[in-house]
Amino acid sequence: MHRSRSMVLRRCSAKPFTHSTRPVAVHRGIRIVAQSISLAVHITAEKRKHRVVFLGTPEVAAGVLQDLLTASQQPDSNFEISLVVSQPGKPKGRGNRAVAIASPVEALARDSGLLPADRILCPARAREEDFLHRLEELKPDLAITAAYGNMLPQRFLDIPRYGTLNVHPSLLPKYRGAAPVQRALEDGVNETGVSVAYTVLACDAGPVLAQRRVAVDPDVTAPELLQQLFCLGSRLLIEKLPDVFAGRGTQMAVPQDETQVVHAAKLTREEAHLDFFSAPAAVLHNRVRAFAGWPGTSATFLVQDEATGVAEPMVLKIVKTRWTESPIQSCSASTSAPSGVTEADSRAAEGGSAAAVLFVGDVMSVPCAGGTSLEVLQVQPPTKKVMPVQDFKNGLRGKRLLLPMPMPGL
Repeated sequence: MHRSRSMVLRRCSAKPFTHSTRPVAVHRGIRIVAQSISLAVHITAEKRKHRVVFLGTPEVAAGVLQDLLTASQQPDSNFEISLVVSQPGKPKGRGNRAVAIASPVEALARDSGLLPADRILCPARAREEDFLHRLEELKPDLAITAAYGNMLPQRFLDIPRYGTLNVHPSLLPKYRGAAPVQRALEDGVNETGVSVAYTVLACDAGPVLAQRRVAVDPDVTAPELLQQLFCLGSRLLIEKLPDVFAGRGTQMAVPQDETQVVHAAKLTREEAHLDFFSAPAAVLHNRVRAFAGWPGTSATFLVQDEATGVAEPMVLKIVKTRWTESPIQSCSASTSAPSGVTEADSRAAEGGSAAAVLFVGDVMSVPCAGGTSLEVLQVQPPTKKVMPVQDFKNGLRGKRLLLPMPMPGL
């Protein structure tokens, strides 16, 4: 027993340390351990995915989030969506029965199953102390915004390692602001695009990392174009993420030309009322498609009973239009009836106080300034659903539709 133990001890220490060799071996051991720790830290850093915070609210922003979530789940992805931020849900219902409805972005984040509940935040303001503290604890590498709808304070912008990128549906510096697509359509542009730009304190004024241009169909509406541009923007953003995570993003970004800035002010309900006699058909057509969705456009007409001659006002929502360059002659007592307009229609406009609205097939032709006409395809009468013009005409039951003319001097 004693012999075998001594043999084991001798085998384990066959060459005992001497005064000259022990320090060398110890130092080598320390160096090996230090190198191993350094390598492990390096490997861990390489394997750790970049933490991305996403901020957005409406349906178009949910589309961007979906694309990012899909990209983050790919085998070669080097980033993850670590936090999703949205504006609080809007109450639906009245009184005690009102229930907050989650925004499309919040709903998608919860339904995806990829984020725990405490990683989905809905602060009322991005400057809230609890929210900013939570973000500082997370230490994100990048923040991405898409139609978030809240101003970001400098303290927020200082947190992400690689900054904050915004998907903006315009060719910056054109159409900075709350309604870039709507104002572009209202202006009748034939080309627009999407920008991926760094966020700074000034609204939409940061350097542009990437842009894509698209042609604008003359009949496209704001909701349709918004969807198209945000889809394009999310793909463009994902293409540029490798450069951003490599630290090249800020070097590649181009400052905006401040001499070319066009502002896109928020839409108002007051702008939504159409005055057919104050603008030509092309201008009104552009406004209809720009204001589609919210707040929509409307106009005041007169519905006249043929038997009694009594005319009642009706506010009609104009949902879909088409512009034609062929001029139309409005029907009033001072003009002869154009082709397709009956003598009764002319008498309906007696006194020149109203112009007759023509129904030709499935189109309602409304006279506008400059001898032009706006072809209306879809309308929404009060308390009714959106309907084709033909259905609206049938609902008039033989009554005439007139357009009140402005009083002289007004």
